[in-house]
Amino acid sequence: MTQTNENAVLEPVSPPDPAFDLTPPPTASGMRVRKRNGHAELVDLNKIVRAIARAADGLHAVEPMRVATRTISGLYDGATTRELDELSIRTAALLTGEEPEYGKLAARLLAEVIEKEVTGQEIHAFSQSVMRGHETGLINDRLLEFVQTNARKLNAAIDPACNLHFEYFGLRTLYDRYLLRHPHLRLVIETPQQFFMRIACALSEDAGEAIALYNTMANLEYIPSSPTLFNSGTCHEQLSSCFLLDSPEDTLEAIYAKYGDIAQLSKFSGGIGVSFSRVRASGSLIRSTNGHSNGVVPFLKTLDASVAAVNQGGKRKGAACVYLEPWHADIESFLELRDNTGDEARRTHNLNLANWIPDLFMRRVEEDAIWSLFDPRVTPELVDLFGQDFEHAYTQAEAQNKFAKQMPARELYARMMRTLAQTGNGWMTFKDHCNRKSNQTAKPGNVIHLSNLCTEILEVTSSDETAVCNLGSINLSRHFDAHGDFDFDKLGETVQQAVRQLDRVIDLNFYPIESARRGNLRWRPVGLGMMGLQDVFFKLRLPFDSDAARALSLRIAETIYFHALDTSCELAIERGAHPNFNETRAAYGELQFDSWGVVPADSERWQALRARIQANGLRNSLLIAIAPTATIASIAGCYECVEPQTSNLFKRETLSGDFLQVNRYLVDELKKLGLWTAEMRESIKHAEGSIQGIASIPQVLRDVYRTTWEVPMRGLIDMAADRGAFIDQSASLNLFMENPNIGAMSSMYMYAWKRGVKTTYYLRSRPATRIAKTTLAGTVSDQAALACSLENPETCEACQ
Repeated sequence: MTQTNENAVLEPVSPPDPAFDLTPPPTASGMRVRKRNGHAELVDLNKIVRAIARAADGLHAVEPMRVATRTISGLYDGATTRELDELSIRTAALLTGEEPEYGKLAARLLAEVIEKEVTGQEIHAFSQSVMRGHETGLINDRLLEFVQTNARKLNAAIDPACNLHFEYFGLRTLYDRYLLRHPHLRLVIETPQQFFMRIACALSEDAGEAIALYNTMANLEYIPSSPTLFNSGTCHEQLSSCFLLDSPEDTLEAIYAKYGDIAQLSKFSGGIGVSFSRVRASGSLIRSTNGHSNGVVPFLKTLDASVAAVNQGGKRKGAACVYLEPWHADIESFLELRDNTGDEARRTHNLNLANWIPDLFMRRVEEDAIWSLFDPRVTPELVDLFGQDFEHAYTQAEAQNKFAKQMPARELYARMMRTLAQTGNGWMTFKDHCNRKSNQTAKPGNVIHLSNLCTEILEVTSSDETAVCNLGSINLSRHFDAHGDFDFDKLGETVQQAVRQLDRVIDLNFYPIESARRGNLRWRPVGLGMMGLQDVFFKLRLPFDSDAARALSLRIAETIYFHALDTSCELAIERGAHPNFNETRAAYGELQFDSWGVVPADSERWQALRARIQANGLRNSLLIAIAPTATIASIAGCYECVEPQTSNLFKRETLSGDFLQVNRYLVDELKKLGLWTAEMRESIKHAEGSIQGIASIPQVLRDVYRTTWEVPMRGLIDMAADRGAFIDQSASLNLFMENPNIGAMSSMYMYAWKRGVKTTYYLRSRPATRIAKTTLAGTVSDQAALACSLENPETCEACQ
């Protein structure tokens, strides 16, 4: 995109272009605008029109005069040029629902505003931006030295044309939350392309590597996670996304020390997962005082307040998820923590909740058997066991009458379903699947006790080690060749580059607590994920749950895993294997798909890779994790992670404001058919973003452009299970149900467990007014629906 100077909107035009000549109305005569340098000048409407027309170059569906006219109508005497620019941007953005290209126009106009803001501070080159950041205490010495040494190459590599890739929502998010700002003036001191180059330089060892990584990010092919984007090259390079903390020991000192650890991690943008399964239950004896414990709930109430207070510097809200095993005697109170009614002293509205479920519980639900609840003070061994060892210890404790309470397993399972239906929380994560299929748990004593905030990270934790993971996601929608086919060779190249970048983060990272540094350097785990799978299916006209889509998804997952392992092995040859390699399954030749009983395609290349790994090791114990990508997918302009679209037309509310989102792929299809009319837009709005009831749209398109509410969850689960054989951590698997009911939900989660899915994430539903149509209260009806769904899954009315 052509770069403009600070006053591009008001630059002189002589003579005016007759095509854009606009006679000022009488009220505009004598009006003055105030420029960014503080000077005032008379309004020249032609300059406004020209600026918008210039930004619209190549956007054939955009009418610049529509935006210009609305901008001019907002003029008033004394308005600032910044206000006029913002009005133009907002005007273009509001027209996105009618024509998606207006989103591109809004992004271009915003890019020019950012350029003016930066150059207005006499920052014209990337190296100057880094220098300014260093002078203001934002940029560290290491990055400054790297950039100064390679300034000429790096400055020349900046490509302003890459701004054309942005959608408005993505660029606005970048501008509001990611670009570095002067600590006092609060003006951004870097453009979007300088931002990407800063990240690339901070994560690279030489200029050539930095430029290559910059090009990948600038073309939105791969985006690191938010903490890496927030903090790369800064004075506090906390670049990791996820921290998993083992349950505090059952002492007051340990519990309060854990609060401090969580606060430090949250301060520097970490998402927190923490278990509380070791903490004694309510009513348990406290020997030192001869009193009785209040259980985990009051301690979680304190944690809830702490998470709200430490809000990641205002960049995003503090966030944590608490995990509890379903044998814990406080599990029923735990499941009530997010309820909207009841005693507020026993509610935690900032914490997320997750169940860490052993196979034994699911089998007892299926068999309609009794389930026993224990106080961990009495059975502390249960926390550190999984599989057959857990089941032996659990049944032995039952035989010895150590339980605090017994209840039907289905009653507790129904309560879990009800919590999910009412709050979306209380996520179902499966302890034994996670441990049996982990590369890290080959050695006895290495146990995964929980997942992370978003349920995609699975790593060993202990009192001495806090698990850490560094994330980044590949934008699949940017991996097509010139013929319109998915480009697996390019995907492999991106994976190689991404794994090297993620591994580098481990050594550069600022660790807020020592146990995080210790654990990360021993295991060196990374989490490479993907986003934009829905875009791929749209581009290829594949229904989300079709056989072809499922096969493509599987091949993509296998390709990513292969090249990630291959690159990690190369890194091990170059720099040495991670210190704990001999404690992993890979050291014995076992890879992720082996634990699923899956034979991959082209087994010969896999056998060769297996042998090379055994001979040379891996630099990283874990490599693949599919994160939610809510924000970085917005920056990349693609659909989130591996989910279907939520709607073809909707308003999105974020910390950066409200944004109208429209399915540009559908719009292009309807334009070709001459169906993208005002009446069609109203029909889609009336149907809340669905096109299934619009008969004039061909059935083939209605199949492709279904929403999450219209894609069967069985298909989503099957696709997740297929990919699981090539994901050595896990995936943030949201499940969707327009009107949740206990029967359908119980069947859905039982099916996910049986398919071997390790973790699930939110249960997404429509607004509460819709949910209210379905009866959720009443133990009898819940139990009846649950029993029906488990015993007669093919005939249960709720499951159809």
